[in-house]
Amino acid sequence: MVRVGILAASGYIGGELLRLLLQHPEAQVTTATSRKYAGEYVFRVHPNLRGMTELKFSANDATKVIADSDVVFAALPHGESVKIVPQIADAGLRVVDLSADFRLSDKGLYPSWYGYDHPRPDLLEKFVFSIPEINRDEVRGARLVSSPGCMAITAILALAPLLKEKALGIDRDHIVVDAKVGSSGAGGKPSLSTHFSERFSVVRPYSPAGHRHSAEIEQVLAAMAGEQVKVSMSAHAVNMVRGILVTSHLFMANGAKPLDIWKAYRSMYAGSYFVRLVRDKQGPFRLPDPKLVVGSNFCDVGFEIDERNGRLVALSATDNLIKGAAGNAIQSMNLMMGFDEKTGLAMAPLHPV
Repeated sequence: MVRVGILAASGYIGGELLRLLLQHPEAQVTTATSRKYAGEYVFRVHPNLRGMTELKFSANDATKVIADSDVVFAALPHGESVKIVPQIADAGLRVVDLSADFRLSDKGLYPSWYGYDHPRPDLLEKFVFSIPEINRDEVRGARLVSSPGCMAITAILALAPLLKEKALGIDRDHIVVDAKVGSSGAGGKPSLSTHFSERFSVVRPYSPAGHRHSAEIEQVLAAMAGEQVKVSMSAHAVNMVRGILVTSHLFMANGAKPLDIWKAYRSMYAGSYFVRLVRDKQGPFRLPDPKLVVGSNFCDVGFEIDERNGRLVALSATDNLIKGAAGNAIQSMNLMMGFDEKTGLAMAPLHPV
């Protein structure tokens, strides 16, 4: 049984980490920290967990977390994780960080994308950017892991096989990623833009250019392609609580056919339980739809080909709080600890929602 500590456990991602890990057969949650709710019962903040735990939130005391944990999940905001995670990492514990503070391997990218000089570039080299379907061998047995952003992982899972397959002739300089995300992606801290009267019924472009997740997507796709790539990303807030739909546009030089695309996906994702290929010819759900992954760790991937324009439309859908955050982090922990990667995660999506 592995002892688990969760930093910043009072947010939406922290709540999902708690919900999933409290039911994980190989994990015991020993610590859940919160600056705001220290001393309060977890179920008072996460009422869905009433009756599942009597755990109380504790303060962000790194010394106590280190003493009581074997693995630490850090769900802290960007720029905050880097202030406490190095102490935990230096103590020899396994860490799964869900912020952006250790996602980029090049320290020179942090000033332009996140506005600060990284204080521990030595740790950037030690963290594994974890998408198990792409680099499970690297994640397996790792001590330090960084989990991607929700829109980044959703886009990458649709795009990586296509960039890896050079025979498709994908234009590396013109990759367009259009993401639509539910309100939970903004976190639990309220603002005018998340107020019900302002958030309900919207399809709101909030980052039409220059979204930070572009850096993560380019980092992974460049490794797949063996050369630099350029990603143009736009993000929209839409009228749902959970879920992400990413529609990516790529341009092909070689006139690839559907069978070529199927082969690229199947080659990379053979044996990957949590990636489902969706391209049906009947029914209302013929292509990926976030409604069909809510409550699960699945990423649904599909595509269509625009032959007239040599355009490949790749679509992917996830639950942003699970495969986009807590679920991928726990899947990573499973590999780090030598467990079956599906442990505690192999639940079907909810339907209807």
